[in-house]
Amino acid sequence: MKNIFKSIVVSVLRYEARLVLLKYKPKTIGVTGSVGKTTTKDAIHAVMEEHFFAYKSKKSYNSELGLPLTVLMEESGWGNPILWAKTIVKGLLLIFLKNHYPKWLVLEMGIDRPGDMKKATQLVKPDISVFTKFPDVPVHVEFFSSPEAVHKEKWILAKQTKKNGTIIINGDDPVLVEKAEEMKDTHHVITFGLKEGNDVRAENIHEHIEAGKEGIAFKVDYKGNNVPIKLKGVLGVGYVYSALAGIAVGVSQDLNLVQISQALESFKPPPGRLRVLGGVNKSIVIDDTYNSSPPAAELALNVLVNTVGTRKIVVLGDMLELGTFTVPEHRALGKKVKEAGIDILYTVGPRAQSIARGANEAGMRKKDIREFFDSRKAGESLSKILKEGDVVMVKGSQGIRLEKAVKIILGNPERDTKHLVRQEKEWGKR
Repeated sequence: MKNIFKSIVVSVLRYEARLVLLKYKPKTIGVTGSVGKTTTKDAIHAVMEEHFFAYKSKKSYNSELGLPLTVLMEESGWGNPILWAKTIVKGLLLIFLKNHYPKWLVLEMGIDRPGDMKKATQLVKPDISVFTKFPDVPVHVEFFSSPEAVHKEKWILAKQTKKNGTIIINGDDPVLVEKAEEMKDTHHVITFGLKEGNDVRAENIHEHIEAGKEGIAFKVDYKGNNVPIKLKGVLGVGYVYSALAGIAVGVSQDLNLVQISQALESFKPPPGRLRVLGGVNKSIVIDDTYNSSPPAAELALNVLVNTVGTRKIVVLGDMLELGTFTVPEHRALGKKVKEAGIDILYTVGPRAQSIARGANEAGMRKKDIREFFDSRKAGESLSKILKEGDVVMVKGSQGIRLEKAVKIILGNPERDTKHLVRQEKEWGKR
């Protein structure tokens, strides 16, 4: 019955969203990839909203339900039929009454299974499509025959981008560079990255870590012009890539680098994405609990490696939806933990046992590895060993709910719980 209700709601909302798009004709930006979609979407919106009437997907609304909700500028009604009825009524009001509707929509367009991107582009054919990264082992590969099949599904977004529209790609990703070649005759292609040859390029990257004062500074080059960019409250090169994607969208709309730099000052990192928080006993917590995948976990590990701390501790949960890659990828991550020189490893979840095994096989002592199946118990254990000068990174897939562990180790939970992901009442019941 629940699935039937969901199917009806999705069908009604998609129909309403299609009528809203036909009525208001907003320009659209679709963001996809296997790493950093949400932060990239947020960076693009930060650039666009300064100069255009722009609206972005709330949270990570990128599914068959999230996409029409974004077009209708509404939020999930969860399991409440009354809330869903109100959402449908509001959609009808958008259709039949005159409203001040956004001129630009910035949409996160993810996939879970084959056919998802085809459905998404039947609703929205973007004016601009943005691709973050196509890693060797993408998230959701469990439901596809191979990583290449995931890439092919996501690339449908490029092929459905309006003719003479703009395709923006991570130019440091060889898979994306190769795929983009086929689009250059029909679309404008802009590349961004750290390597020479990219249209929009970052250099001289510097990070500062201290709870409340963390940030990244770098210089961006576009057609020989250079300006400094400062991102407050963020860590990790992943945010540099997200900002570069936002800059590429900005220059595609004839904004200059100074305007874009000023706009990015308003960029704020979403919860659970490399947020630096104060931990118990004056420790530092790097909260990256929104989700996880092999490339994202490696990126987070690199952030921890590059921080200064008395001890470096990492808490790694299961990486879900990897299918046949589950055991080898978890074991490979454990090996990287050892190679990175991490002092203490916590693992949470049955799949994460392979992380512990990989770290031990690589030479990490068993006494420095602690395995748990429950996030809260991991947090309770961690709270007893953290001391001043320690830096702890926490990362796992959504289903492992590692934000519960982070909440326990916060030095000021009354103040900082609001910065955690999945704090809504509905999530509290799960």
